[in-house]
Amino acid sequence: MATDGGIHHHARGEWREPSLSHRRIRFQKGLYADFHHFVLLSEGEGGLHFDDGEHRILHGPALAFLPPQVRCDVSIAAGSEAYLIGASAQIMVDAIGNKVESYSLRIFIEQMKLIEGADAVSVNEVSPLIAGFVRELADPARASWMAVSAYMRLILMTVWRGSGGEKAEQRGSGESGSILQRYRQLVEVWFRQHRPVSNYADELGVTADRLHAICHRTLGRSPIQLLHERLVQEAKLRLERSARNIQEISDSLGFRDPTYFSHFFKRKTGLSPASYRQAARASDGTNRDTLSSGYADWP
Repeated sequence: MATDGGIHHHARGEWREPSLSHRRIRFQKGLYADFHHFVLLSEGEGGLHFDDGEHRILHGPALAFLPPQVRCDVSIAAGSEAYLIGASAQIMVDAIGNKVESYSLRIFIEQMKLIEGADAVSVNEVSPLIAGFVRELADPARASWMAVSAYMRLILMTVWRGSGGEKAEQRGSGESGSILQRYRQLVEVWFRQHRPVSNYADELGVTADRLHAICHRTLGRSPIQLLHERLVQEAKLRLERSARNIQEISDSLGFRDPTYFSHFFKRKTGLSPASYRQAARASDGTNRDTLSSGYADWP
């Protein structure tokens, strides 16, 4: 885990006050190339100009969420006000956490979101949080990793709810879809406890066979495979993005000893934890078949 002293390598916050001239910003570059970004157009007009030639005109108040794979410039018209915030993968890991809603947020941040017009109420709700994020980073002596990740968590939750994510999950997609969704949510809470699948089935009010059938029919994997994949994904994230040693990571993931963790990890990935960490640090980000590539790796 990065220290608070390096917060400005992991988060950015900018307020662009109204200006007499038109501005265009290429924000996904250099240090910020792999950041998740929010663009809040408080008032006035602006636009998103994507690398594939598409353009989206924005009329404030409007909010855009842009994951790292979405490459574009943002333009801000004369007289318009905007906020720009960004966060590294490490900040997003802390912000999303491992609570019941975490699975939903992991999936949510994989796609671009644009909120404007009739949904401006949600924009108004998230605006003070984004302004708080910017203020926290404005004073280098004060800027706190914990505060920044807390702001990001509130921002994500507000945008997720405002875009209808919570209601969509409540409606579900039939009984099987609801059971699968609830299973994934339970996995987020319990995966470090290494509970048997029967515990999950009991909590869901179904038999273990029924849970197995739903997971296999929908995702082509058994419940235990999904559990193991979630453990492996978390182990990869921690090996890549924290300074903890192997024993500390093993303990944090609920393994009884680091030797067992190492055997488990190598069986699933083909590499020992130490070898994986070495490969991750030497990688330029192109070796995505072996290395973790984000939250979407876990189905």
